[in-house]
Amino acid sequence: MSRNLPVNADMIAGDIEALAGITEPGHPWTRRAFSPLFMKGRAYIEARMKAAGLETRIDAAGNLIGRRTGRKPWLGTIMLGSHSDTVPDGGRFDGIAGVTSALEVARALGDQNIELDHDLEIVDFLAEEVSIFGVSCIGSRGMTGQLPEAWLSRVSDGRDLAEGIAQVGGRPDVLMQQNRPDIAGFLELHIEQGPVLEAEKEDIGIVTAISGITRIEITVDGRADHAGTTPMDRRADALVAASQLVLDIRNAAAELAKTPGHFAATVGEFRIEPNAANVVPSKVALLIDGRAEIRADMDAFCRWLDGHVEKLATACDVTIRPPNRVSDNLPTPGDAGLLSTLEAACERVGAKHRRMASGAGHDTAWIAKVAPAAMIFVPCREGRSHSADEWADNDDIALGAAVLFEAVREMDKSSNRETPNGTHTR
Repeated sequence: MSRNLPVNADMIAGDIEALAGITEPGHPWTRRAFSPLFMKGRAYIEARMKAAGLETRIDAAGNLIGRRTGRKPWLGTIMLGSHSDTVPDGGRFDGIAGVTSALEVARALGDQNIELDHDLEIVDFLAEEVSIFGVSCIGSRGMTGQLPEAWLSRVSDGRDLAEGIAQVGGRPDVLMQQNRPDIAGFLELHIEQGPVLEAEKEDIGIVTAISGITRIEITVDGRADHAGTTPMDRRADALVAASQLVLDIRNAAAELAKTPGHFAATVGEFRIEPNAANVVPSKVALLIDGRAEIRADMDAFCRWLDGHVEKLATACDVTIRPPNRVSDNLPTPGDAGLLSTLEAACERVGAKHRRMASGAGHDTAWIAKVAPAAMIFVPCREGRSHSADEWADNDDIALGAAVLFEAVREMDKSSNRETPNGTHTR
């Protein structure tokens, strides 16, 4: 890379490589939240935070935080971060690129003797990925008072989530009272986890919104019959109806994806009963994962689905229960001011950029509910993620870190100046 960047690309590469070495043997790159390897990775990150001059702590939700005090701490905290846990067999850069880039921003500020007015915090959020307890974004939800208390009783491997949080250094006894009104702004760098930036030869994606995620369960009831003796025209085959429904869902989603705004729908879970070679399937349960940048698109999809299953049930001589929304999260827009700040930062470092939505969930979605927040994406090879083949070039990550660096400096300068007695200056 020929650009003269305000960050050290080699330092980022070294941290990513060191964390890649902390993985389950034969399962690259696996470092699941709450595991001994996760704690080993955290120990490395904490040591690097301290070497960068940051004061470290674990908050009540189990997040690892490195803090750099500003000259006017009453202005609030500028926060950067992501997560260091991984999915099984994947995640060398997913989350890690964001944590190491944020850490390098703090190092670069120190190396260049740049003092901020705001406090700066670098955060490794606990369990952004779906954890052994079956839930995700535990740290970001917990930091901001959005973790359902009932989750603390979820059990895995003989311990509940409260014990898991305590074992990583958190305080489940006071977690429900935790909140962070001091966050002046939050930024997260992440690999795109998709092919757009690479295909369009863009350096940076500025995330306009994190898509809402809606999961819908549908059950098709047919009739079990002998597969060899029941005439083809006298069957109530639940699998045939469910198979047609999957294709119809795919086609409906493809049409919505052609409209402005990101939309996707996937049938990712499929269970058949009795699941025997010589029995006509009597029951199929499927789960739809729907993602929408624009809420109206998801509402339209759900209305279509409600009407379509009724017609399909009649056509296939089966019963299809009304679609059940098992979870339904709204889209989270990026803060308009921070999006403009990020665009200006891209211009300063010479990074080609475009606006785009995120189809995946991120910790930013939870921080954004209580404070201004935004994300940037950097390209990843062939859009691959959540697999051992996941790869992002270090030059791309370093350029993203440079964008973060410039954005942090602008956030620090442009925020309202509040004095300790509560008055404002500009």
